[in-house]
Amino acid sequence: MSQTSPALITHWAAGTAYAGRSGRTADVTNPATGAVTGRVALADTSDAEHVIGAARAAATAWANTSLARRTQIVFAFRHLLDARKEELAAIITAEHGKVLDDALGEVSRGLEVVDFACGIPHLLKGGYSEDVSTGVDVHSKRQPLGVVGIISPFNFPAMVPMWFFPIAIAAGNTVVLKPSEKDPTAALWMARLWREAGLPDGVFNVLQGDKVAVDALIDSPDVKAISFVGSTPIARYVYERGSQGGKRVQALGGAKNHMVVLPDADLDHAADQAVSAGFGSAGERCMAISALVTVGPIADDLVAKIADRTRTLRTGDGTRGTDMGPLVTREHRDKVAGYVAAGEAAGAKVVVDGREVRPDGAADGFWLGPTLLDQVTPEMSVYTDEIFGPVLSVLRVDSYDEAVALVNANPYGNGVAIFTASGGAARKFEHDVEVGMIGVNVPIPVPMAYYSFGGWKNSLFGDSHAHGTEGVHFFTRGKVVTSRWGDPATRPTSGLELAFPKNH
Repeated sequence: MSQTSPALITHWAAGTAYAGRSGRTADVTNPATGAVTGRVALADTSDAEHVIGAARAAATAWANTSLARRTQIVFAFRHLLDARKEELAAIITAEHGKVLDDALGEVSRGLEVVDFACGIPHLLKGGYSEDVSTGVDVHSKRQPLGVVGIISPFNFPAMVPMWFFPIAIAAGNTVVLKPSEKDPTAALWMARLWREAGLPDGVFNVLQGDKVAVDALIDSPDVKAISFVGSTPIARYVYERGSQGGKRVQALGGAKNHMVVLPDADLDHAADQAVSAGFGSAGERCMAISALVTVGPIADDLVAKIADRTRTLRTGDGTRGTDMGPLVTREHRDKVAGYVAAGEAAGAKVVVDGREVRPDGAADGFWLGPTLLDQVTPEMSVYTDEIFGPVLSVLRVDSYDEAVALVNANPYGNGVAIFTASGGAARKFEHDVEVGMIGVNVPIPVPMAYYSFGGWKNSLFGDSHAHGTEGVHFFTRGKVVTSRWGDPATRPTSGLELAFPKNH
């Protein structure tokens, strides 16, 4: 019996699937089985020009579409997405590997930004001042940029694009989304949902591919802004190349998120949250806790509690009701396992070893179980590098000041959490740490959609964070209009005046 070739996962341009002309493809796998489930088209420059051209052709008409109509379409998309979110979650699990509940949570968090974008008429309101000078009025307005590009990572194939495109579209821009080639199908599913919601052809487009597609988006003179989420080296590259080309760029990079536990904390609660935040989605979250900092004499007790909880977790196929799924690719699994080995060789104590996991899944899945390392020190690669896997490293310090110094010395500044019963300590911590997002007894402080998401230092390149008010401002530009209208009854003239205008 002949085997059927994996289906081609195409681009999306002007409201329809587009196979492209490059002839290049990459395998898409199910991480829980290792099986190749599809072949994604990899764009060449001409394919990118075709997809970007579809966005360019639709830009003027969409920008001139009324706010009321744009909002109606965004709301229709929101309704359809909420009704069919289980479909999208299943696609995410099949290509990324995260368990179904986690995938559904990802879609739900993305929906929050769609909800926020439904209020775009209020968010785009300008100001108006009458008689700022005699007979002179001033008002402001915000207008769309045109074509914008979104380059999203593999770990959140639905949520991260939804940090950007609902606001961009509601504000009157057209979008080209470049998803990760590791899990590209979610982007096409959302494109079809936009068409069903009534979005005009060309407003939302998908460009599949690798670095060729990324560079084409960055370099295209038709693309006015780039939103990127990914590793710090690539974020820096996108920011520098895009900025040199005159584009607006918001590039969210990597992270090394700390969880500081003070001696007065509820250790059972802290242990629960450390396990949840460290091993959810197999640690493949930019907000995952990867460095646990114990302060004072609590370390042995807390490590024991975390170890007990970690050993209860079930690793396996995300469709089978397990707690944690596989890593996204075999290569990434091997890389993370290599960090565990390097930490052990450098002197860290392997308390729970995920390399020995017995998964509930196929033998060829990309498995690595939750791993707990103790006695980690700041010079070890398991601490200095963003591992992006289910590895929780415990560092021990003697004082609050040492903990803050450790956090602030790290080149990343994405998220941090403190666990304490002291309001005074928490308040001081909020002021002292050099990090963009802070949790107090909350391990993953991802803000609601009406606040903005983003870090400091090497976790963000550019001036704008994602979604919230900053997101609206990123996808629009302001105008200020100063006007004078003479009284039709008197028709006064102001006469010649070459001096700089004065208000009176």
